[in-house]
Amino acid sequence: MKPRHKRAAIIAGGLAALSLAAFLVLNAFESNLVFFFSPSQVASGEAPKNRTFRVGGMVKEGSVERKDLTVSFIVTDTAQEMKVTYTGILPDLFREGKGVVAQGKLADNGLFTATEVLAKHDENYMPPEAQHAVDQAQKTIETLK
Repeated sequence: MKPRHKRAAIIAGGLAALSLAAFLVLNAFESNLVFFFSPSQVASGEAPKNRTFRVGGMVKEGSVERKDLTVSFIVTDTAQEMKVTYTGILPDLFREGKGVVAQGKLADNGLFTATEVLAKHDENYMPPEAQHAVDQAQKTIETLK
């Protein structure tokens, strides 16, 4: 083989290996990507079915129901509400009327089954996505009035 052909073969092999590595990295990144949706976005059908995503807002007062380790509650952004179930130990800061972000999947019946629940960490904190969703929902309500 001529040196010119060797060089072309090495370059082609390097490009193929680089392409394969880029594909594997992007594929792994996509499978670990988790999007955030508000209850209003979920109600309008923007959230994916049978794929993990996060939903956030405020825990509705009087909505928490406990049975053994299974807890169900309603997350609201003041415009829409969404029922969430979670089996496990909730964070110590989880309370009614406080901010929460739940990660899980939406079932065909509209029930969100969480695999992880995150609660706010202090008096003034709300996740930025949840605060934005609440603000948008309040603007929508004001527009409808």
